[in-house]
Amino acid sequence: MQERYDFAAIEPKWQRIWEEKSRYHVTEDENLRKYYILEMFPYPSGNLHMGHVRNYSIGDVLSRFKSMQGYNVIHPMGWDAFGLPAENAAIKHGNVHPSDWTEDNIIRMKEQLQSMGLSYDWEREITTCHPDYYKWTQWLFLKFYEKGLVYRKKSAVNWCPSCITVLANEQVINGTCERCDAAVEEKDLEQWFFKITDYAERLLNDLDKLPGWPEKVKIMQQNWIGKSEGAEIVFRTEAGHELPVFTTRPDTIYGVTYIVLAPEHPFVKELVEGTPREKEVHAFIQRVRKMSRMDRLSAEMGKEGIFTGAYAINPLNQEKIPIWVANYVLMEYGTGMVMGVPAHDQRDFEFARKYGLAVRVVIRPEGALWEGEDLKEARPDEGLMVNSGPFNGLDNYTGQAKIIEYVENHGIGRPQVQYRLRDWLISRQRYWGAPIPVI
Repeated sequence: MQERYDFAAIEPKWQRIWEEKSRYHVTEDENLRKYYILEMFPYPSGNLHMGHVRNYSIGDVLSRFKSMQGYNVIHPMGWDAFGLPAENAAIKHGNVHPSDWTEDNIIRMKEQLQSMGLSYDWEREITTCHPDYYKWTQWLFLKFYEKGLVYRKKSAVNWCPSCITVLANEQVINGTCERCDAAVEEKDLEQWFFKITDYAERLLNDLDKLPGWPEKVKIMQQNWIGKSEGAEIVFRTEAGHELPVFTTRPDTIYGVTYIVLAPEHPFVKELVEGTPREKEVHAFIQRVRKMSRMDRLSAEMGKEGIFTGAYAINPLNQEKIPIWVANYVLMEYGTGMVMGVPAHDQRDFEFARKYGLAVRVVIRPEGALWEGEDLKEARPDEGLMVNSGPFNGLDNYTGQAKIIEYVENHGIGRPQVQYRLRDWLISRQRYWGAPIPVI
């Protein structure tokens, strides 16, 4: 008996025997219990690394264990072969075609996987960049389209001028592209979306049907869906244009001292066109477009804005308030318009103090006497409504319901539910991706 295990001699011998006898090929058998094991398909980047080895070894152990228990185990392997990295790598390695670069990598990585002796049924191998696979991606797309769950619209996106493509928020690191470190800009483009917001409430409710999930993961999912209940209230410009805003705090409506529009809101252009502020506002918008959305939402990022020169009318007290454009408001959240209540929201408070805007207290704990000029920070406290016309003296929760009732009865608003969840933008690849089957 040999003192040391001879990997080079023993393993190729048995791997060859397993291959000749199709040891891991499975067919349907109604007499056996079924078991399906799938690890994430690797991206064919060129070589396996230790993360692959760990992941696929775990799957292989489970596959063999279930087979020994008498299950009919399907354990396939394939290649997640589309994507921008393949296109960029092909350019980097001498302008070869992405398909050639991808196929060469698949050959090399398949040899590496086979040398590990993993129990894959290679007769079920798939490659996502092959037409016999992505035709089903296209078939599913068309089924979604037929059901009204796919649509196209112009949207503000993260744009990498170097990669010449759209980036997800997670691909923007400190305002730069995670792949090439180029400064990311914001750009309006026609994009395809999956309408996942139609399922927001179901996604939220069905978290209760996942008893095996860690509680912290469920909380992350709840925050990702981000359900908010409140009201949409319609302000108007002096010229009569509607400015609908969504708020979770209708009880603070009398504390609104300004309105803020997202820089990319289409109404901004109309609002300042032909006015003395037009050039300055457009310059501000172009500067904000070079910022990533992640940076604009960051708590550390300074809040910047510019006055449009126009005013809105508060529909409850008829007060004239200035309309601003600011970097912290995004078009895809709510209506792209926000009412500023600096006494009771810290972000609004910082913005108001920076630009000298009024701060009006409209909710105070019983017995408190402070006013806006006394505040060092926003006070989101619960309490009694003050400086709020006919709603004075109500506790703020009762006030919320009363104000929603009032705006609905007077045709200037309605109760509304909003979700942080946004429809899924899917058209991000330049070339090396499943072709969208719609012209």
